[in-house]
Amino acid sequence: MPDPGLSPLQSSLPGAAASFTARVLADAAAHGIALPHLLAEAPDLPAAPHPEAPAGPPAGPPAGPPAGIPAGPSTGLSAAASVEAPVGAPASSAAPAVAAAAVAAPTRPDPGWVLRGPSGLGTAGLSLVPRAEEPPAPRAAAVAAPADALIIPGLYWHPVPEPDPVRVEEVSLRIKSWALDEIQLYPEDWEGDFDGFHVGRYMVACHPDAPTIEHLMVAARLMVAENAVDDCYCEDLGGSPIGLGGRLLMAHTALDPLHSTAEYQPVWAESLHADAPRRSYRSAMEYFVRMATPSQADRFRHDMARLHLGYLAEAAWDETNHVPEVWEYLAMRQFNNFRPCPTITDTVGGYELPADLHAQPAMQRVLALAGNASTIVNDLYSYTKELASPGRHMNLPVVLSEKESLSEKDGYLKAVEVHNELMRDFEAASAELAAACPAPSVLRFLRGVAVWVDGNHYWHQTNTYRYSLPDFW
Repeated sequence: MPDPGLSPLQSSLPGAAASFTARVLADAAAHGIALPHLLAEAPDLPAAPHPEAPAGPPAGPPAGPPAGIPAGPSTGLSAAASVEAPVGAPASSAAPAVAAAAVAAPTRPDPGWVLRGPSGLGTAGLSLVPRAEEPPAPRAAAVAAPADALIIPGLYWHPVPEPDPVRVEEVSLRIKSWALDEIQLYPEDWEGDFDGFHVGRYMVACHPDAPTIEHLMVAARLMVAENAVDDCYCEDLGGSPIGLGGRLLMAHTALDPLHSTAEYQPVWAESLHADAPRRSYRSAMEYFVRMATPSQADRFRHDMARLHLGYLAEAAWDETNHVPEVWEYLAMRQFNNFRPCPTITDTVGGYELPADLHAQPAMQRVLALAGNASTIVNDLYSYTKELASPGRHMNLPVVLSEKESLSEKDGYLKAVEVHNELMRDFEAASAELAAACPAPSVLRFLRGVAVWVDGNHYWHQTNTYRYSLPDFW
């Protein structure tokens, strides 16, 4: 799938880093040196936006990806600042306190280009083809958290603009129709929890560069399907560690299909309709492979296998009543985490990060750190929810308290510190990779992953239906 160029819906890099590739090409041209590997990634931008894809289910076998998908319409978004609320501040402090804290600089030197959530103009500096001049948009004040947001004192995060309400509403309507009409995902008494998940707001916040609603729906279906498997196989809605491996393996065949004999293939195909998790995996993957390239689909399957391996490790500890060491817990959470979600940012954005660039160790480190930091965000915001649920739930604050003999409050506060270090390591690793490999698809992918990280935090912070904070401040 050709790279359509950088989407103005994503944040730009500041001038010095943003123009790096252009300067490299200019210097090379001055010395008579050709750089076709960079120029090849910058095709001419299409002149007209692509129409929204239809909402209907796949018809027949999955089709190949379109030849070219344009970026979305130009939108001037305000710059978003870093936020690290002061430790000891009241947990209930909202917009005024956050606005004041938003100007605080992180303790580590700022890597400069790293995305702070969606921000303003400037992506043209990274494009290797001419673009039409556009009037500069006024710089707006830093975006603060919504007035009713949950604020964790000391947590390092970046505010993002409110997701496009039109897209949020459309994705919300379509994802509910898919869940009810196409896959019969949940019984009637689960409808409140489904609505309270706010899938539309989540996906639009994480993927503001998606060129069409259908691109957003690809991410939304996969997110809902992953949560269905987690809830119904692993968690409180019928889940159990006993026999989990067999259930996960059968569900994984909906993502990575069985190739068997004529006698047994139909029996397997019928099994994919046996329960809600398998129905959701099968349908979501059918839509995904229509939008993705083969290498993007295989990348996703690999990351889902990682996720399922993490589920199994946690289930094994639950069966044996084992509390892991902190480093063991963090190792498990590198697998049982959000990684499959940001890894599809290029598919949802309508372009492709080439497989060899995705496989580079530096890119794999960026993705691992992004997933790890985002998963500790979940541990922090879901802390009280998990403690109030039946059975024993393991999260980083609980493990820290038990293994390092800390109070509940101190265990939670140390988990905040762990998150902050992971976030800054993620940003530093991203900046280093951007400087070392300034190819347009790499820079766009790195920005897309950072947008996803910030959007994921925004969704946790604003989802007061699901989450509340402990009374530690």
